[in-house]
Amino acid sequence: MARLPYADLNSPEAAPLVKRIVAERGHVLHLYQMLLHSPPLAEGWLTYLTAVRQKLQIGGALRELMIMRVALLNGAPYEAFQHAPIALKEGVTQAQLDALRHWADSALFSDTERAVLALTDAMTRDIHFAPEITSAVRDVLGERGLVEAAATIAAYNMVSRFLEALQIHADDAR
Repeated sequence: MARLPYADLNSPEAAPLVKRIVAERGHVLHLYQMLLHSPPLAEGWLTYLTAVRQKLQIGGALRELMIMRVALLNGAPYEAFQHAPIALKEGVTQAQLDALRHWADSALFSDTERAVLALTDAMTRDIHFAPEITSAVRDVLGERGLVEAAATIAAYNMVSRFLEALQIHADDAR
């Protein structure tokens, strides 16, 4: 159960953004139902996360591996619940999702995926870490890819921390 009731989606201030969210996403997820307590915040969040999810050059499977690893490390089940189907659609295998907890010991991940997962772990767990971790990602993805990977990891750490702070869950009543 969420720590706050979800926002009134019919409020005059929220209504235009609710229309946009429905047009872009099909429906208003619990995450946005909570964010709509502050429509300006919800609007900025939507714009930023839409860019991260839909406008970057980094591949969808790689993006979703980062998101799923962040969700796992941060204990954010709502984030994992929302992104597992997306990950599978983007080409991540169920075996990879199952092995993600112990990815470093698994042969299911490519060198590129391993470099990005190491960056995900370092950014999520340690914040300050060896420069070799970013160098490895830069070597396989280039400068833009490194920036996009770091921004994706940072963005989804923000998402999971927000979700867990307010205890947003998939099975909450709408």
